[in-house]
Amino acid sequence: MKLRVVMRLIAIQRALVRHGLTDFLRGTPLHRSAQLLRVLSPWTWLQSDSQGSRGARLRLALEELGPVFIKFGQAVSTRPDLLPLDIAAELAKLQDAVPPFPGEQAQALVAAALARPLQEVFTQFDSTPLAAASIAQVHAAQLLDGSDVVVKVLRPGMRERITRDLEVMYALASLVDRYSNEGRRLRPRDVVREYERTIFDELDLMREAANATQLRRNFADNPMLKVPLVHFDLCRDNVMVMERIHGIQIGEVERLRALGTDMRKLAENGVAIFFTQVFRHNFFHADMHPGNIFVMVDDPANPRYAAVDFGIMGTLDPRDRNYLAENFLAVFRRDYRRVAVLHIESGWVPATARVDDMESAIRSICEPIFDKPLRDISFGVVLLRLFEALRRFDGRIQPQLILLQKTLFNIEGLGRQLYPDLDIWKTANPILAEWMREQHHPMNVAKRLWKQLPDWLAIAESLPTALRYVVEAHSKPQNSPDARAQSSLHSDVVPPATDRGAKLVAASVTLLAGVIGIGLQLPWGLGWLMAAAGGVWLLVGVVRRG
Repeated sequence: MKLRVVMRLIAIQRALVRHGLTDFLRGTPLHRSAQLLRVLSPWTWLQSDSQGSRGARLRLALEELGPVFIKFGQAVSTRPDLLPLDIAAELAKLQDAVPPFPGEQAQALVAAALARPLQEVFTQFDSTPLAAASIAQVHAAQLLDGSDVVVKVLRPGMRERITRDLEVMYALASLVDRYSNEGRRLRPRDVVREYERTIFDELDLMREAANATQLRRNFADNPMLKVPLVHFDLCRDNVMVMERIHGIQIGEVERLRALGTDMRKLAENGVAIFFTQVFRHNFFHADMHPGNIFVMVDDPANPRYAAVDFGIMGTLDPRDRNYLAENFLAVFRRDYRRVAVLHIESGWVPATARVDDMESAIRSICEPIFDKPLRDISFGVVLLRLFEALRRFDGRIQPQLILLQKTLFNIEGLGRQLYPDLDIWKTANPILAEWMREQHHPMNVAKRLWKQLPDWLAIAESLPTALRYVVEAHSKPQNSPDARAQSSLHSDVVPPATDRGAKLVAASVTLLAGVIGIGLQLPWGLGWLMAAAGGVWLLVGVVRRG
């Protein structure tokens, strides 16, 4: 293990001791390790600052340890139902109240990035930040044309600090992977690798600007979500300038209620926005803690969401997205066998698992939560129980879904605060059902096939060559040197078969499928006619040459 990784582990232990937090580990294997480390670190024996509430001490420790730990605190702060209230309230301060770096330093960084004095760009630039988070902080400003904007400035030295903490996470993941069979199932190194990709993406504000623009375009015709306009000409990798949002932070629930906001509609719209982003757009905001979500209440009966901070955006592989949609719908319909089959088909559970046993396990978890309001259920608990149940079937963590799971937890936490009686099942079911119908509509299928036309044409172009190889290879004695050489040369083009006739049939079926696929791209009857004629012609040719 690298020396700086060891030193970082010691620094973490010192922070826990200094803020009087080692008791948080009591009852776990880590408590004994922390006590041992304290004994081996004499300089920490008298270092203990246990003043203040336990929530405040935990928040201060996370702030001291840096952005990776602050991000963790932000994530769990959205779940006050899973944390003691005093801890949740303190960790919520990590969302936008992290101690800032000096405003004068931020101004200097912006001027250097834009390569010109600030007065040539802004008529006003507030040196006191509006908000400060773990990666960057935001300042209010005004452009020369009078537009109100915010300027996001990356904290200096972030990449080096994050790289150091990631080394620690990789070292711990490797230990778990090496020495724990149970931990290995969690794929710890893959999880850290996914987190590494995500957090380094946050350090590129030009990427964030592009993310914001894409999300704004996706919701251009949807009034439920407002996305600020980005001023690309004033964006750099460490500076981003965008329209200022004037709204109420979603965590100010009492203020929203006092203004007469329709809380039920607000909560339902939040669910609708989430599922629309994930399934219709396949591009979703994956950092939806209260510091990043505002509500515009110009019309309290029709409140609108406004999003900021687009550093973490998620996408899904089309196959994963389809399986997720089918899983959700199967759960909504209480078709637990289908859920089990989908887990096997997707590869999330090995094919050796027994479907009937999985069906029974999933039913025992999902059935009790139906017909209950959000106040009486927790998706976090349900997912943990589901994962616990699937462990006996060797179910494995899917790192590519971690962002989605994190966002779903955030959505649940927000919905619980806004409107505890929200029925997330009834809200989400029609959205998913409509999306699935659209996916299978003939016109949409035709559009997807049309996009694949270049691939089909490339396949069609290579098919005559593949057919010639098959025919020539099998028109010669099987043991001749030429036949063996040709078979070896083109084994990557023609699939193996047990005899000459089977290979000819396989080749003809492949050719026929290609021609039919191309024919499907052409208008109506003409496409089918050409596909049928071409297929017959190919089959006859193969038989004659065979």
